[in-house]
Amino acid sequence: MNDPRDANDKARSKAQSHFTQSEQRDKLIKQEIEKERAATDAKTAKLRALRLAKEAADKEAADKLAAEKAAAPKPAPRKKRSAKT
Repeated sequence: MNDPRDANDKARSKAQSHFTQSEQRDKLIKQEIEKERAATDAKTAKLRALRLAKEAADKEAADKLAAEKAAAPKPAPRKKRSAKT
């Protein structure tokens, strides 16, 4: 007859192999998720750097324009004509 311990050992080894495969899939999925997060973080950092550079350039241009307006001579005010009645 079949030894009950052999049947238990086979069932245990079969179950263990399924658990091992599941753990390997989980590990691969976690690695893939980590790669995607790293790519997203890199993209976010790049976009943030570009946005900050653009904001700095816009501020510099606005400051330069404000300085030019302040340095430009203001035209003399016009004299108002009185209405003839």
